[in-house]
This record gives sequence, C-alpha cells and structure tokens, in this order.
Amino acid sequence: MDLTEQPSHPGQGPPLPTRQIMHQWWRDISFVHWRVDPARVAPLLPRGVRPDLHDGSAWVGLIPFHMVDAGLGAGPAIPHLGTFLETNVRLYSVDDQGRHGVVFCSLEAERLAVVLGANVGFGVPYKYARMSRTPALDSLAAADVTGRHLRYETERRTGAHPRSTLEIRIGEEIEEPSALDLFLTARFGLHSTVLGQTLWIPNTHGPWPLRRAELVTLDDDLVAAAGLPGVADAAPESVLFSTGVQTVFGLPQRVR
Repeated sequence: MDLTEQPSHPGQGPPLPTRQIMHQWWRDISFVHWRVDPARVAPLLPRGVRPDLHDGSAWVGLIPFHMVDAGLGAGPAIPHLGTFLETNVRLYSVDDQGRHGVVFCSLEAERLAVVLGANVGFGVPYKYARMSRTPALDSLAAADVTGRHLRYETERRTGAHPRSTLEIRIGEEIEEPSALDLFLTARFGLHSTVLGQTLWIPNTHGPWPLRRAELVTLDDDLVAAAGLPGVADAAPESVLFSTGVQTVFGLPQRVR
C-alpha cells in the first residue's frame, strides 16, 4: 500500500498496513494547539523522526478525552481497564519513509496497569494520574452539545505532580474542516521508541465529527513538564472538539 496516498474522504484513514492488534473509542475529546518553532520540538522526537510542519510551524497539542472500550486484537473490550480518562501532550512527526504520526511527550491516565503496560510494551510514556471530568462520563455523542461546557482536571501522582485544568465551550459543527483542522486531528500513526529502536505504530479511523470550541479555562503544567515551558501560557491558535471516533491499531514497523 502507498502510505502517501490520500484517502478518498477528508479525515478518513487508510486501511491498516499491518495486522490489527487493538481497538478503542476516543470520546468527548478536546484538541487545544499552539504553533511553535520546529527547533524547539526536534530534540523531543525519537531518532530518525523529524517535526511534521504545517504552514512552516511545528505544533503542540494538549488533548483530554475519555478512552472507552479498549480491547486487544478484534476481541471484546477489556472490562474496567479498557475505559478511563486520559490527557496527552503530543507533537507531530514524519520519518524518512514518509510515514506521518504523532509523538507523545506524556499521557496522563487513571489506570496503573495501563500505564505500566504501555511504557514497557510500546514505549509510550503514560503517567499515573488522578482525573475527573464534568459533566460525568456519559458520552455527549447523542446530545445537542452546542453551547455546553466540558471540563477536565488531572494531577499526576508521581514526580512534581504537574496538574492541568481545561474547560471549553463547545461550538458549531465544522462542515468542511480546514487543512489545519485535518493536520491536527487526522493522524494515522504513532512514533515511539522501544529498546532503542524507533517504531511507527499505524492506526486508522473514520473522519472526526469536528466542532469549533472556545477555551474558557486553562491552568496547565503538563506542557511545561513535557519540555516546552511557556507554550501553554499563550492563547492557543486552534481549539476543537469532537464527540469521538473508534480507532484500530496495527503491528509496529521499524523506522530505518
């Protein structure tokens, strides 16, 4: 399969190039992004990977959401461990083989077993955290969400205990996502490092049902703790919301 081939629908992921290894829903997700100089993020990326740019800039995302019904292979969802709150700080990457993805600087999560397993098995830097969401954990997918507020709070249980409080007001549906909207949300791979080897882990999902959003409150330590002090002190350049998509992941491939 040509991994540089554009999908037939904007935001629609390509078929997995490798066998499916897991599946999960990403629900009620907020995308808050800042533009940064590529030189600031390049040292934070794995070997063999460079910043993926849009409009000449690298981008940093702070993204809280509700992970729902994660499961292995094509099997059933894992009870309890497959559903939890998460907040990640991520960057955007591309390797010399033209495979685009994200690089996670950190991922806060409520499930200790998930934190340990992801760090060991996939080199993904999950952090054990206390988290909450207002309103409670019923999905907003079936609701009229325009004008509603969504608030996520997290505090890491280790280290310096960085915190994040993020509240948005959900806006109108986006009928035609912009090139930047798609760049920040339609990402179909993950770059990570396991035992000194850089890997690309493919994933795919349908188009996000995107909405504009307004940032109401942000008090965040996570972006600075990820190695990017001062970024979250400025107003973000993009704030989006989605009720979510189901995604599937494939077997990792090596980055040469």
